[in-house]
Amino acid sequence: MSLTNTPPTAELQALDAAHHMHPFTANGALGAKGARIITRAEGVRLTDSEGVELIDGMAGLWCVNIGYGRAELAEAAARQMRELPFYNTFFQTSHVPALTLAAKLAELAPGDLNHVFFAGSGSEANDTNIRMVRQYWALKGQPQRRTIIARRNGYHGSTMGGGSLGGMAAMHAQGGMPIPDIVHIDQPYWWGEGGDMTPEDFGLDRAHQLEAKILELGPENVAAFIAEPVQGAGGVIIPPDSYWPEVQRIVDEYGILLIADEVITGFGRLGHWFGSQSYGIRPDIMTIAKGLSSGYQPIGGSIVCDAIANTIAQDEFNHGYTYSGHPVAAAVALENLRILDEDAIITRVHDATAPHLAQAWARLADHPLVGEAVSRGLMASLALTPDKTRRAHFAAEPGTAGYICREYSFGNNLIMRHVGDRMIIAPPLVISHSDIDEIILRATRTLDQTLAHLHREGLMSAQ
Repeated sequence: MSLTNTPPTAELQALDAAHHMHPFTANGALGAKGARIITRAEGVRLTDSEGVELIDGMAGLWCVNIGYGRAELAEAAARQMRELPFYNTFFQTSHVPALTLAAKLAELAPGDLNHVFFAGSGSEANDTNIRMVRQYWALKGQPQRRTIIARRNGYHGSTMGGGSLGGMAAMHAQGGMPIPDIVHIDQPYWWGEGGDMTPEDFGLDRAHQLEAKILELGPENVAAFIAEPVQGAGGVIIPPDSYWPEVQRIVDEYGILLIADEVITGFGRLGHWFGSQSYGIRPDIMTIAKGLSSGYQPIGGSIVCDAIANTIAQDEFNHGYTYSGHPVAAAVALENLRILDEDAIITRVHDATAPHLAQAWARLADHPLVGEAVSRGLMASLALTPDKTRRAHFAAEPGTAGYICREYSFGNNLIMRHVGDRMIIAPPLVISHSDIDEIILRATRTLDQTLAHLHREGLMSAQ
């Protein structure tokens, strides 16, 4: 079916409802409502099938770091398709795009993270990490070290392995997750869970939960701790400054492997190549995807330290994916990395756009509906509250206010996501100051409309 001449919106919505199953969606309700059909994109803006332009405050799904419409990536894909459209790396063979991309990632990654196992997504890469750390300890003569500690409300994908590592209760309620030998501790969410503690004390308290869990399980049984530098899908939860240094001390003291899930925070989102560099942590494995290709091709992977890679190399690692290091995806990723570097996009995030967003976004905390307005790099969130003096939650079902806010945001042609009653953005890294200012204007209008709606419906009462 050609989409050059786009059929009417109603026809597209009917086809979508009849045949397309959306992820993380009640498809019956969406089918009745009708999906918004996106047809074109350029820079940080989308166009729908009605010709309406939207600002994409979520960079697709946290991934379109260099923005839409970069012809260089299309040309890189076309060149590679003509030369070598596909070959696997299973049977003692390699190809230039995969090996070149692995070498480039080893150059960019901090410390001794010098080896890459490719996957098709972050979810797949985190499944790889489960297998890899358990095999590592088995080869080290400690096969009992199988348990991986993760965090409640963390997100590490939606496969059986990735979904189990994640701490999303709604996901665990479906499909038999978590799988065995994965346990969870609490998240470092000061605004929502910190009570009367200072942020510094709370960060230490939540880090010490990791130590307590290690001692409860026995250090000899713990394989790894996995966490996002900043929780993304959990609501852009930015940990207190005291948190990560204490976590690093704990994993070092007990010899626990540290896996940093950089699927969102990697490739410039926090103003460095990797979020781990923003927090000064030293992971043994970093999970990558999304910004690796800016979403132009599906690709992910695990960047692995020397000690793990050298140990895994002692035996056959019975694991892999058909599309590991797919040549077209790897070629596109290489071109994407070149643009991030040569256009100094990450430097601009660090020096210019992230500070501008931080200053502008912080002003939203003055709105009567907003309890906190925080950002790190080009990730930002708002906590909606009926009573900011008490950091109170709504008496209504969690997510009610957030969903209402999201609907007004879409109506104002701003893609701003809700996670429960938190509103979040993570725009393309190429966003301009003027586009950030426009996001603030549309977000303010959205908050005003949401507040009026909540008052009309009697939803501004606190728990």
